[in-house]
Amino acid sequence: MHFTKTEKAYWMTEAIKEARKAELLGEVPIGAVVVHENRIIGRGHNLRETSKNATTHAEMIAIQEANRRLDNWRLEDCQLFVTLEPCAMCSGAIVLSRIDAVYYGPKDFKGGTAGTLMNLLEDDRLNHQAYVEQGVLEEECKDLLVTFFRELRLKKKQAKLQRDCSCQGTETQAE
Repeated sequence: MHFTKTEKAYWMTEAIKEARKAELLGEVPIGAVVVHENRIIGRGHNLRETSKNATTHAEMIAIQEANRRLDNWRLEDCQLFVTLEPCAMCSGAIVLSRIDAVYYGPKDFKGGTAGTLMNLLEDDRLNHQAYVEQGVLEEECKDLLVTFFRELRLKKKQAKLQRDCSCQGTETQAE
């Protein structure tokens, strides 16, 4: 199933809502939704820090929820909307679950495997391929990540300054 520009924006907005949930938890703001027959059957947002589990990416959580909703490991006739290009693990899960199409926002130049570093989703050597479309609400998705990492760097810098100041104060008192 292919969507109109308006429909793609609607589904990606739902994925962005998931990303904002991750952000509220201090997680990297990435969100995903699985759509089947024009309704969301799986939602997910990053939970790696919260769960202390490297596999709890937004896509993985959304796929697992969709599996439960359909009571099937096959997600044929399903589409995934995700706010950042999927990594190798998530692309593998997408292929194995037989999702038809993947729509994502910005490219991930450090780990993207839906066209940037490689394209696992359209590799005809695998038993399943998915349609891939990059750039859906790209700027909105990118802004979430840029803002998150800018604020994270600022917090780290402030914490370092505070540590440095408190250490200097201790040295002065000891003299």
